[in-house]
Amino acid sequence: MAAVLAPFSQRLRLLISRLAIALVLCLSLTLTACSSASGGLTGNYVDDTVAVADSLLATINLGADDPGRAEAETEARSLINGYMARYRPRSAVNGLGSFTTMQTALNSLAGHYTNYPNRPVPDALKERISKELKKAETNVVRGA
Repeated sequence: MAAVLAPFSQRLRLLISRLAIALVLCLSLTLTACSSASGGLTGNYVDDTVAVADSLLATINLGADDPGRAEAETEARSLINGYMARYRPRSAVNGLGSFTTMQTALNSLAGHYTNYPNRPVPDALKERISKELKKAETNVVRGA
């Protein structure tokens, strides 16, 4: 009888260990998906657009020798990615003028951070991005 139960016991242990591994993987994926990868966005398009624009304006206006610039730029990149991931797929939002203006500004800033990670934003680019962010803020508050 013991000889019959031994293979069953081994299969049961193997099944339990596989279930435990699957459970751990599911939990880690769930926690990762539920994390604040969106950078603290609320889900309200108007509020998020204004908040992102204000945050990015503050970041690009930091001085080149500011000790918090590197961290602010890292947070800005995360905020850009979270904003675009949240609102680009939404057809009710991505056709609005405020979104396309915001997308242009975010793409320009993200491109600079990607290609020149250790350099401050040049004045000409800073001026253009500032103008676009302010225009996007104005348009989103108006409802356009």
